[in-house]
Formats: sequence, structure tokens, C-alpha cells
Amino acid sequence: MIMFGNLVTTDLSAQERTDNWGVPYVKLNNGVEMPRFGLGTYNVSNDDCKQAVATALKNGYRHFDTAQAYNNERGVGEAIKESGIPREQIWVTSKLWPTEYGEGKTLAAIDRMLERMGLEYLDLLYIHQPIGDYVGAWKDMEKAYEQGKIRALGISNCDAREEAFTTIVETMKIKPAIHQIECHPYAQRRAMRAKHEPYGIVTECWFPLGHGDKNLLSDPTIGKIAQKHGKTIAQIIIRWHIDEGFSVIPGATNPEYIKENISIFDFKLDAEDMATMRSLDQEKRFYNMSIEQLENFVLNRAIDR
Repeated sequence: MIMFGNLVTTDLSAQERTDNWGVPYVKLNNGVEMPRFGLGTYNVSNDDCKQAVATALKNGYRHFDTAQAYNNERGVGEAIKESGIPREQIWVTSKLWPTEYGEGKTLAAIDRMLERMGLEYLDLLYIHQPIGDYVGAWKDMEKAYEQGKIRALGISNCDAREEAFTTIVETMKIKPAIHQIECHPYAQRRAMRAKHEPYGIVTECWFPLGHGDKNLLSDPTIGKIAQKHGKTIAQIIIRWHIDEGFSVIPGATNPEYIKENISIFDFKLDAEDMATMRSLDQEKRFYNMSIEQLENFVLNRAIDR
């Protein structure tokens, strides 16, 4: 067992393998293996996304996270197809927007998603927000899973509505394999992680670099650890996510940042480093929106169909 602060988590090392780039894979609660490091594509145009994914593939990335609401799924699919890398070597994740939720409705939305991306299947599909008929959506996602169109099911942002998390993990036939939430050294989300543990749910982190927060990326405490290892602050933060047992998907379009972010598998943080990083937890979130604000946002968000 590993102690994460006051949180006890199963030792991942016995379950994982690494690829030729050093990226560790985790075995999910349905037996499927997923790379624990990848590229996030939030807030990136379709063309820029395609270029970023192409660059990332050349530099060892094999996990890509997109969403219907990002309007760049086509770019991800095109880059993968043009790369020449066998599809089975690449992990592709997307997320359904709440306006596509509903039993009998979501299954058709999944087919359109696959068509947009030019793929026969997705490795992981999330419900993007805990708004609307997420129960009906999940039932259709289960059907798509059973049909071989999706290899794993996940939930995203259900920390915003505990009822949604509880309903899905306790009443649905197929349990979530992953929960994607905001998580970084300033908000380490220990309470939510403890809720994941009984179900074997992997925590995947968005905004791992605090959405570019200047204070986080110039934190003097992290800076000392970076100097010790000859790495950048961003690299230390990403490595902390890996050593803490998370899956992490930092976003980048700049080729140098894409290369920098994956250059973290030639070192590990020691026990002292990890204790120092854990001491930075303030539960300081960078994305704060009430359920009411979220519902209004969902209704007014233009999505790719």
C-alpha cells in the first residue's frame, strides 16, 4: 500500500507496465490498460488540435483527450489516421455533452462522434457534466460498451454534484473506470479521491498545471525541487501527478511544451519531494462554477454534431 497524505491507495507499481517512452499504464477496473499520461485538447481550435496531436504522436504520446464541446474531435481523428501508427496503440478519449444525454438519444450521438473522428471505437467515453439525463446517457453508454464501440466508461466533473456520482457508482450496471476532475498541487482533492477508492476508480486530472496559473508555475517551493532534479516547475508538477498515482493530461500546442511535458520519465520524486508537494495543498480551485451557472452554460454552449 502507498500512503498519499492521509489517503491509502493500492500500490500501482505491481499492476503497471511502461511503454518504450517510459509512460506507465494502469489496469482499469474492467481490465483494460490505459496510459497514465496524455495530451489534453481543451480550448484548442480544430486545426491547432490536429497539429498538436501530430506533434505529440511523434514525441511518444499515445493518450489523447478531447470532447464534443471542444469542437476539435475531427482534428484528433485526422492526426491519428495520418500518423500511420496502429490504432490499437493509441488511447482516444472523448466526452458527451449534456444536450446529447438520454436513453435512445445518446447511442445515436455516440455513432455521430465516431463518424466525426473517423474511428470504429473509442477507448474511453465520459459524461462531460453531471447535468440533465445522465442516467439515460449512462444506460446508452453501457449499450455502446457492450457493442464494442467503447472500451471503458468514465465520469467527468461529478464532484460538482455528489448525487450524480453516487447514482452512477451505486446503481448502474457498469461502474465508471475513471473520474476526471480538476486536480493539481494547490487542489489535491483528497476527499474525492477517497470516494474513488472503494470502486477502483482512477483519478484523472485536468488543469494539472493550474490552467497556466503564474503563482503555481513560479512557486518557489516547487522551484527548489525543480532545481534539485534539473527540471522545470511544470515537469515537477506533472511528475508529481504520476508519482501520486493519477492519470494526467496536460494541454499544450507549442511543440517545445509538448516535448517538455513528456520528458519526465527519466527521474522520480523521492519521499521528501512528495511530502513537500503534498504540503502545498490548499484546495484552491481555478474553475469555480455553481450548478446553476453550469446548467446555463450547457444550454448555451455550441457543440459539434
